[in-house]
Amino acid sequence: YMLGLAKRVKARFLLASTSEVYGDPDVHPQTEEYRGNVNCIGPRSCYDEGKRVAETLAFEYYREHKVDIRVARIFNTYGPRMLENDGRVVSNFVVQALRGEPLTVYGQGSQTRSFCYVSDLVEGLMRLMNGDFIGPVNLGNPDEYTILELAQVIQGMINPETELVYKPLPEDDPKQRQPDITRAKTYLNWSPTIPLHQGLKMTIEDFRSRLS
Repeated sequence: YMLGLAKRVKARFLLASTSEVYGDPDVHPQTEEYRGNVNCIGPRSCYDEGKRVAETLAFEYYREHKVDIRVARIFNTYGPRMLENDGRVVSNFVVQALRGEPLTVYGQGSQTRSFCYVSDLVEGLMRLMNGDFIGPVNLGNPDEYTILELAQVIQGMINPETELVYKPLPEDDPKQRQPDITRAKTYLNWSPTIPLHQGLKMTIEDFRSRLS
C-alpha cells in the first residue's frame, strides 16, 4: 500500500529494514552483500522474513515503477523514551536494575550485539533520505559487546548488588551481530559518535525519572 502511494504521489520512500535479515549470521561482521542465514519456519522467522520480503517489494517498485526508495538495515538501537516493557535487552536490563530485580541473561550471555544510540541512528536516516544512495545500507554501531558485558555495565552503573539470572537461550537467537558500516561511511559520510557508556547514562537517567 505505502509503495503504491509513493508511486502515485512520487514520494521518496524509506524502508526501515533490520539487521534481522541476516538471521543467525555465519559471516562476521555483516556486510550488505551478505544474504543471511534465516530459518524460514523458526519462532522468530515472521519478523526476519517479513522484513526480507519488504526489501524485495521495495526493490521491485524501484525497478519496475521507478519509485525513489531508500533502504536502511537498522541494528540494535537504544536511548531515552524507550518503552519499559518493550522486551529489548537494554530496556529490560535498565528497568530490572532500577527496580532491584535480577537481570535476566539468556544462555551464557556470550551472544554479541552492537548498540547504536538513537540520535546517531536518526542522523544516519536523515543522511540516507537526503542523499542519492538507495541502499540497502547498514545503520548501527560497530562496537560489539556480549550480552553479559552489557548486563555487567548496566549493573555497575545502577546497582552493583543486583543479581544476574541465567535462562535458556531462545531458538534461533543470533550468536553474533555486528554491522560493517563501510557503505554508510562511504556514501553517507556517517558513523556513530556516542559511545555505549555515554548513551547508557542518558538512557538510565530518562528511565529513572519516569519510573520514579
